[in-house]
Amino acid sequence: MVKRKTGRIGLLFKLLLVLALIGAGAWLYLQHERSGWRPTDEEYPDQGALVGEDDGAVDFKVLKGLGASFVYLEASRGARGKDANFSRNLAAAREAGLQVGAVHLFDPCETADGQSANYVTIVPRDADLLPPTIRLSRLADDCHERVSDAAVQSELLTLVNQIEAHTEAPVVLSPSARFEDRYRPARRLERSLWLDGDGEEPVYAGRPWTVWTANSVYASPAAEKPLRWLVVRP
Repeated sequence: MVKRKTGRIGLLFKLLLVLALIGAGAWLYLQHERSGWRPTDEEYPDQGALVGEDDGAVDFKVLKGLGASFVYLEASRGARGKDANFSRNLAAAREAGLQVGAVHLFDPCETADGQSANYVTIVPRDADLLPPTIRLSRLADDCHERVSDAAVQSELLTLVNQIEAHTEAPVVLSPSARFEDRYRPARRLERSLWLDGDGEEPVYAGRPWTVWTANSVYASPAAEKPLRWLVVRP
């Protein structure tokens, strides 16, 4: 009786192990399929990538050869942070024949004045740049001092006006789903939207997007690390 029970336990263990291996294999396959996916050029002829310091070295000529027509470069963060590769990436992307835009990462814990001052010291006033983008992802919950939702919304509006005064171009707002749910920038500010949605068109802003992060882990020969792949609504 004991031997029979032990045999059943061993058989069950082997079955569970096989199922786990099958599941792991399926997960790896799906990850591989996801990393190589992007919308078709026929459906979205204007495609590109978001590039920042954490992405490491990027070959912009290879990126253009893959079908990219533009790149957005991370430029500034809050009131003090700057992307160490911005100037170099800007020159290299332009040399490769790509259109280029700059992204500022909004910090709800800091005032608009400090953030706009940080932005204008790294992003030149250049009419050839694509419309400036403000990335909105961090919430004010972890600020050292309490910041009300109304204060976040007010500082964001001020920052939008200040960056637009510098660039002489309308800002593109890029809220995450969490930021939009909390502060409602897409519903409060009439600006073009850049939304996230791996593999699926995003609808969380309540109105159509202009730029879509279609794949946040797009693997390509243009970079050692996966890039964030973007498409523009035709």
